[in-house]
Amino acid sequence: MTSLSGTARRTVGGPARGPGERQGLRLSPLRGLRYVPDAVGDLAAVTSPPYDVVTRPDGLRHLESADPNNIVRLILPQADSPAERHELAAATLRDWLAAGVLAPDPRPALYVYEQSSGDSLQRGVIGALALSGPAEGVVLPHEEVMPHVVEDRAALMRATAANLEPLLLTYRGTTGPAGAADVIERTAATRPLLATTTEDGFHHRLWAITDPGELAEVIDDLAGHQALIADGHHRWATYLRLQQEHAAGPGPWDHGLVLLVDTARHPLTVRAIHRLLHRMPVSVALTKASPFFRVRRLRTSLADALQALGEAKTAGNAFLLAGDGDFHLLDRPDPALLSRTVRRDRPETWRTLDAAVLHETLLAHVWGIPDTPRDTAYVHDTEEVVRQAELHRATAVILRPVREELVRTLAREGVMMPRKTTSFGPKPASGLLLRSLEVD
Repeated sequence: MTSLSGTARRTVGGPARGPGERQGLRLSPLRGLRYVPDAVGDLAAVTSPPYDVVTRPDGLRHLESADPNNIVRLILPQADSPAERHELAAATLRDWLAAGVLAPDPRPALYVYEQSSGDSLQRGVIGALALSGPAEGVVLPHEEVMPHVVEDRAALMRATAANLEPLLLTYRGTTGPAGAADVIERTAATRPLLATTTEDGFHHRLWAITDPGELAEVIDDLAGHQALIADGHHRWATYLRLQQEHAAGPGPWDHGLVLLVDTARHPLTVRAIHRLLHRMPVSVALTKASPFFRVRRLRTSLADALQALGEAKTAGNAFLLAGDGDFHLLDRPDPALLSRTVRRDRPETWRTLDAAVLHETLLAHVWGIPDTPRDTAYVHDTEEVVRQAELHRATAVILRPVREELVRTLAREGVMMPRKTTSFGPKPASGLLLRSLEVD
């Protein structure tokens, strides 16, 4: 996000440090756990989107059938109970290690990771980041988390003793001839450890930094920065929970696998995450909302409906509903309703968020829908949420994206946005690099 100023460094928590030593991101090399190319053949066939982006069940079955060693068998194991799922993942990881499907790299390294597609190019560095709580001001979350998801991820991580996917963190680097950015660019000009193209058209390349001087250059540069969690709030919360469980002394649980991207050089795209209301038909949703919102039926394509949603900014909050073959634009909410339903202990920038109005006003008061997995699903892809709604006679609620600068501003203020408000991307592909806490 930003470089830590002298004042900010003094206010960051943690143990006291010597003169001139900076408190910020503390990144360490690791012996990355990677697929052995001769054992799996096509690297793309063993990768997956992050666990919470996989569209179930179709996407899960597709990935499982792509290759028997696909990473989805670790990040989304399938069994009758949570305990069985987690033990299955642990057993699968042990089997793959024993069979040479996965193997740790021989030397600790930081890893340069590149994703590209067309004009889009993103590079960052992967390593084991020292964990810190929100009060320390080093790694800033911006969204609330769901306890049941954290519990599930913690049980999985506990069983496998591994960080199976890197989180995506962003920071704002500084210009200059040295530092992390310079090492990343130099490294990217050399031959990569691996290169593959996934079915979404993205090209992926990975390099290892093992030179002591280059490692020190990256580590020292990042020590002056703080980061924003772009993707992976639940996994970061999981890291912190498991660190508390292993608080007897310093060890591998004090670090977590992350990808750090300098958004001054490689800006990310911010998209919205949409809602699927399993047990509410569109007709019921419209009937309940119409006394409080202006409702317009759009008999048009999804692209045109999304354009209409984007143009509704001047009307304040706006949402697009789908599921009955048409699209319905909800905007111009009743100010009196917002005044009495949206919590007042938040800044105005939070109170006017579409996601805040959706959760505080529409879901809680107008529709009376609990925010539980039985009633509400979170879907990243717009076409997919519409398809699921029409298939199951449910309601898709399509939201507009939030500006990155607003996300950053609220995070600096310590104000959490409603859960699953933003989707930063491109996200790192799962399966290219893992971290074993028993090896590291």
